[in-house]
Amino acid sequence: QVQLVESGGGSVQAGGSLRLSCRASPYSHNCMGWFRQAPGKEREGVAVIHTADGVTTYASSVKGRFTISHDSAENTIYLEVSSAKPEDSAMYYCAADPFAPGDYGPVECILFAELFDFWGRGTQVTVSS
Repeated sequence: QVQLVESGGGSVQAGGSLRLSCRASPYSHNCMGWFRQAPGKEREGVAVIHTADGVTTYASSVKGRFTISHDSAENTIYLEVSSAKPEDSAMYYCAADPFAPGDYGPVECILFAELFDFWGRGTQVTVSS
């Protein structure tokens, strides 16, 4: 079972940048990603990465502004947030699918929360206008 610990959230002004980190223990899983949820709103997929080949998928609302990446040596995924907007304010959650290294996981990662079994506790991002 993998444990996920997020860090790097905080407050930033509109147009600013910050980087979120999510460390997986004991190791990264096949598909890992970021989801977010703002008060009164449904959970929204942000970005997902296939950790073996680095293929990424983004929500249209963040494409071109956010970048997801994976460091295999650190078992960590990152989310670079740039050109931040007030509507990006939310609790950001790291997620991992059920497939550990060596498992026959999917070759394509889909930004669908129900495919992810493991979740971190979240890190808050607040963007002020």
